[in-house]
Amino acid sequence: MKRIANTIYIMTVAIMVVLMAACTQKKPNKDGRTDTTTSGKITFACDESFSPIIEEQKEVYEALYPNTKLVPDYIPEVDGVNLLLKNKVWLTIAARNFTEKEKAYLKGLNQIPEAVPLAYDGMALICNNHNLDSCITVKDVKRILTGQVTNWNQVNKGSKLGEIWVCFDNKRSSAVSYCVDSILGGKTIDNPNIFAAKNSKDVIDYVARTPNAIGIIGSNWLNDKRDTTNTTWNKAITVMSVSKLDVATPMNSWKPYQAWLLNGRYPFVRTIYALLNDGRRGLPWGFAHFIESPRGQLIIFKSGLLPTRGEITIRDVNVSN
Repeated sequence: MKRIANTIYIMTVAIMVVLMAACTQKKPNKDGRTDTTTSGKITFACDESFSPIIEEQKEVYEALYPNTKLVPDYIPEVDGVNLLLKNKVWLTIAARNFTEKEKAYLKGLNQIPEAVPLAYDGMALICNNHNLDSCITVKDVKRILTGQVTNWNQVNKGSKLGEIWVCFDNKRSSAVSYCVDSILGGKTIDNPNIFAAKNSKDVIDYVARTPNAIGIIGSNWLNDKRDTTNTTWNKAITVMSVSKLDVATPMNSWKPYQAWLLNGRYPFVRTIYALLNDGRRGLPWGFAHFIESPRGQLIIFKSGLLPTRGEITIRDVNVSN
């Protein structure tokens, strides 16, 4: 009888141990995710305009945390945001914040949208090296985008370059959205001489072989990586100087250098955001907040973009002979 009682006791204890282990074991996530901030594999979306800087951030993060694997999907901004809203990804790098409608939609699904500002990027205008008309006004940029101006002699009298052809990286990219929303105030781009290539590299290549072309791309595509001062541009093209005044001259026009982004002299500046929908704070959340951390912001600064965090001081220096 005593042996039977001992057997029953041992079996009972064994069953309790199994039940306790089952209770303490984490239930699998409905989305199948197992990633943490320092481990796992995830895919995230990013506007192709920002691929150079995001590749640098990705390489550093994976080196710091060898158990992580970040897979960027470089697609147009519109498509990246749509994937986030459909819960196909939990992170999208874009040149805009959530709209109020998008926030309300996600909150209606009991989800928590978070927008993390990462950097400021200059929306750069580039032209062919043989084009001497490398200064342009904001007013003329608007006139070109709306089709009021279609010929170079309408911008600079005496120019023999002929028709102006404008090339974007993609018709659904952040560059197009910026031009519509921030430059044209919501008006549509309406010029038969404006078209879209496949990506930023194609824009540079097109402008480099087309004397009468203008390309519109993110400035982080333009830096010569051999120059750690971020003051040397891609030598295949010329970066245009932009003036807020009615007449553009070399003295009142500015290129998208970090200093001119900071002090407001360069007019076309956009904020790069990490748009998150990662309530469990896994790898997407960890990577986004790494980019806004001091180490991530230093990478931003060295790339030629302007960090959103950290104190930056610009000093005027007078040099005498």
